[in-house]
Amino acid sequence: MASLLKGVTFITGAGSGIGQHAAYALARHGVRQLVLCDIRPDVLKSTSDELKKRHPDVETLNIEMDVSKEDSVNSAVDQTVKQFGRLDIAINNAGIGGAGKQTAEQELKDWQRVFDINVNGVWLCQRAQIRQMLKQEPLMQLPRGNRGVIVNTASMLGLVASSPVSAACSYTASKHAVMGLTKTDAVTYAPHGIRINAICPGYVGTPLLLEATANGIMDGEIAKVPQGRLGEMEEIADSIMFLASPLSSFMTGAGLVVDGGFTVG
Repeated sequence: MASLLKGVTFITGAGSGIGQHAAYALARHGVRQLVLCDIRPDVLKSTSDELKKRHPDVETLNIEMDVSKEDSVNSAVDQTVKQFGRLDIAINNAGIGGAGKQTAEQELKDWQRVFDINVNGVWLCQRAQIRQMLKQEPLMQLPRGNRGVIVNTASMLGLVASSPVSAACSYTASKHAVMGLTKTDAVTYAPHGIRINAICPGYVGTPLLLEATANGIMDGEIAKVPQGRLGEMEEIADSIMFLASPLSSFMTGAGLVVDGGFTVG
């Protein structure tokens, strides 16, 4: 398979779920230097070990990082540049679902925790990544080349309202904020050769969603998916790969919806 990707890739939430599978997909398509970040250092080892098993020539750097902490984020980007010299692809994937309560039942501390990770975390990472990307020259010749590519994990719930059944008020609001940040910075930094897009998954069989669906509450929502199934994590990872690659070189500020048709059904 021809390599679509090259350069240094930085992934948050890389210990499991979509972040982990994004690491596998990007390595499969050519990336050989991966920085894997997660607040849980123990799970990062399983991702890096599997990457080495599949691609023995891949270099990995595991970093324990809390996306909600400015010093932690800045240190992770600094370590990336110290180890590999630059930062070419950033996947800002770390996020949480929240307390699963509607506004009237929501505690302020729970709301703030969701925004600390899902919004402030993406902004802190994106700011540090942009600052580094502005300093470096493109790996590929323009116009299809760039100084760097950022892909933020939003959600189909960053584009539409959540169902009352899902009790996802804070999560939905946070993912709308991610879309606003993605669009604004995409316009600002496009002239500088930096592309910023978001992936908007629908209902995907992540550990987080499978746990939430164990009691059957979400069965009715999943039944509304026109394709009649949950998405696979590999399918979302492949879409992230597309946004990170030159195949999407004329896309910036977009939200790529990968939801089995849910939002148009």
